[in-house]
Order: sequence, then structure tokens, then C-alpha cells
Amino acid sequence: MKDSVRSALPERILLIGAGQMAIDYSKVLKSLNVEPVVLGRGAESAARFEAATGLKAGSGPLPDQLAALQAQGTGALPDQAIVAVNARNLAAVSAMLPGHGIRRVLIEKPAALDLREMADLLQAMRSAGARAWVAYNRRFLASVAAADRIIAADGGALSVFFNFSEPAHRIAALGKPARELTTWFYGNSTHVVDLALYFAGLPASLHSAVAGGSVIDPQAGIFTGHGISRSGCHLAWHANWIGPGRWGVEVVTRAHRLIFQPLEKLRLQSHASFAETEVALEDHEDQAFKPGLLAQTRAFLSRPQDPRLLPLEDHAAVMQALEAMRSGQSWSAAK
Repeated sequence: MKDSVRSALPERILLIGAGQMAIDYSKVLKSLNVEPVVLGRGAESAARFEAATGLKAGSGPLPDQLAALQAQGTGALPDQAIVAVNARNLAAVSAMLPGHGIRRVLIEKPAALDLREMADLLQAMRSAGARAWVAYNRRFLASVAAADRIIAADGGALSVFFNFSEPAHRIAALGKPARELTTWFYGNSTHVVDLALYFAGLPASLHSAVAGGSVIDPQAGIFTGHGISRSGCHLAWHANWIGPGRWGVEVVTRAHRLIFQPLEKLRLQSHASFAETEVALEDHEDQAFKPGLLAQTRAFLSRPQDPRLLPLEDHAAVMQALEAMRSGQSWSAAK
């Protein structure tokens, strides 16, 4: 890492959560020489976190832990935080942070599980003058960085197709709370949707349909639809949670079809042949850490203008479109 980037990083940051995602973040922060002040919830998860990382994690009610740090005096409570708790608690936990003087927050995806949660979270941040970003780490994959260069050289994306099929039967066996299962589209599938919109641009209009019901969401098991982005890029999607399937994104330019399946890999097709050629990637960071996480964390800490970082306001603005996609409705952006 360049010295100028390293010197711009804070010495300490608040890391809220003590589960696997927090463990992944702690590894990244350690590599950046940033000390995480870790606040967990249960004593058992705190103990597992310490065993995995060698770092102590607090436990107990979060307001009490935050107040205890504030009572220690200036500098004990960092003014930046990463929120890596379970999906159903993301919005509530993040919303309480500005009241404790925390003004910059990176919130694990999807930040909120419905429109009401998002509205309340956005209001909490705005009223305190705080800023937040949503952590969609797939934007920072080496495959995406390589694709960005190709798409720019080709003059931009013409159309994007994406598939957010989920292994619903395996997910149902995980024993997740009902709230997380019925909002799985937001909590997990939006990794794919967000990446597609990252390439296509913010949607202008879309038309969607859902059918059936899956073992994790009785309201929908098959999702199809099409739309257009504000930049004129056409969108189409399909997902089936009843039968087997996997994630995938395809971006078509004037010169190439770029295929992400899995998302961490990139294959190219040109006009010359139906053959697909795998692109060699500079993905040593994605091999060493959870893919995309190091680059995302580094950008949050030192380069907040990085276009791959997703501001909370932008994510909130697109949630009406996401809800239409999830529930089988048509949607158009306000004129």
C-alpha cells in the first residue's frame, strides 16, 4: 500500500458485531493497521470472535457499551463505525450511532429490510448530519475492476441481464429467523441486483412479475422482469428459487459480452466467436480476504468519493424499484 493511503487511514474504528462478517472485517482492518474497537452482543459470540481473531469483543446491550466508551473520555469512542450485525438488526443499530457522536458509518448490506426501516434510518442519519454507505462488496471484486476498464473502452453498457436464483432448500435448513427468510431478496439477492445496477445505472422504469412461492418466501419463488436505466441501458432479469440455480450477471457492450458466473470470475465473448475466454485477474486481495472486502474497507476509510461506494441516500432512492422487483409490480422514477 502506498504511504499516502496508509497515512490517511484512522488509527481506530468501531466495529459493531462479533459474527463471521465481523471476523472478516477484523482481518481486513488488521492488514490496514487499523485497530477495531469491537462491540458484540452475546458472550458466546464474543468468545468465538476472540478465538478466531485474538481480539476482545464487548458484549451486552449496545447503548450501554457505547455509553461506557463515551464515559472514558475524549478519543475512547471512535467517530467512524462499521456495522456488521445480522440483517434484521442493521437498521436499528445503525440509526442509534449518530446519537453517540459517530458521523461516518459503513453499514453491511442491505442496511434495511423494508421501506419503513430505510426511511427511519435515513432520517436518523440526516437529522444528525451523519453520512453512511452501504457495503455491497461485490462492487469491489477484481472481476468488476477488470470489467470497468473494458466497458469504458467499449463506450458503455448497452444491456444487462442478471439472475439472482437462490438455493432456497439449503437456506431453509440454516434455521434463520422468519424475518430474515421472508426478506432474503433484500438481505442476499440484492448483491446481484446492486451489481447489475452498478453497471447499468439507476433505473428509470421497470416491469416485473412474480409467481409461485418458495420454502423461504411464500409470496414469491419465480421472479422475471425488464426495465431501462436513466442512461438508456436495458435491463432484464430472471430468478427461480423453486428449482436449482445460481447467481450471474451479463453485460453487453458494442464489442463484448462480459459474463460473471460466478461473480468473482469474468469471461468475455466477442463478435468473432461464440467461444468465451476467461480474463486473467489481479485478484490476490480477493484470494487473501473475503472477496472485495479489503478494497471496499480501504475506500471507506480513505477515499469516500470512490464511485464504487454506495451512499445510503442512493440506496434509499432505489429501494422503491427493488420493492417492485421483489413483489412483481411496475415502477417508474419520479419525473
